Amino acid sequence: MHRVMALVLPDVVTFDLTIPAEVFSDRDHYSFATCAETPGRVPSTSGWDIHVPLGLDALATADTVVVPGYVPLDEPTPAVLDALRAAAQRGARVVSVCTGAFALAAAGLLDGRRATTHWMDTADLATRYPAVDVDPDPLYVDNGNVLTSAGLAAGIDLCLHLVRTDYGSQAAVRVARRLVVAPHRDGGQAQFLERPVPTTGVGMAAICAWALDRLAEPLTVADLAREAGFAPRTFARHFVAETGTTPLRWLAAQRLLEARRLLETSDLTVEEVARRCGLGTAANLRLHLSRDASTTPTAYRRTYRGRPRT
Repeated sequence: MHRVMALVLPDVVTFDLTIPAEVFSDRDHYSFATCAETPGRVPSTSGWDIHVPLGLDALATADTVVVPGYVPLDEPTPAVLDALRAAAQRGARVVSVCTGAFALAAAGLLDGRRATTHWMDTADLATRYPAVDVDPDPLYVDNGNVLTSAGLAAGIDLCLHLVRTDYGSQAAVRVARRLVVAPHRDGGQAQFLERPVPTTGVGMAAICAWALDRLAEPLTVADLAREAGFAPRTFARHFVAETGTTPLRWLAAQRLLEARRLLETSDLTVEEVARRCGLGTAANLRLHLSRDASTTPTAYRRTYRGRPRT
């Protein structure tokens, strides 16, 4: 059982707190609890108080410590910062959602590391903590045992990434389905979940589902348009309006996502993975994966097969 503890700071952003509470609610794999510097009622940004039963000493038993965002961005007390440092020093994984990164930075846990936070606050984070390599672009940054996410809903992407790292791709997909969230969102940080389709536009969703079942085939825009009953230019215009990207870019992204899924969940050769996802050859798969995630298929498979943490 992997123990996740959320450190609730005053004026916590309730959405940031509920993200890990929901993602890590699988009692077969995780236990989730909250703690605060002073147990009891902690004010939130939503206008109500949150009852937090545990004190800082609870961090000593956590495998993962999550710091949700808070506003205003006052520096936490020395007791809180000492508790965060102690957790990190004994090997706990320390994670921030949104502006929770400011607490990690104040504790010195982000010094010399790449990190992110809500895009509206990245300049402030960089100014206040110049030792941190602040990157405003990615949805999340994984530095091993110290991870940060961008604003609000990007915390979902990060927490799902942690589930997949801990217990594998299929576990993360099950959580995503239960939460009814899109399994993939474009961003500077590659996402490692399964087969997104548009959530609006019944027509395009159906065509995307049709294409996902035929990724190994040499699909073209004309093929998709014919299946949808449109002329190619009309189809492309509707597709961009509903998905925010072109049909060919969407297809390329889905093929790479399918390649990742096969690398994670099968023992197929790299050549066979490339064939099944429609990228053709192992060399082409290596090229695409290197561009998108700065890694090789073999290294990706070794890193992301998912192993339970002890």
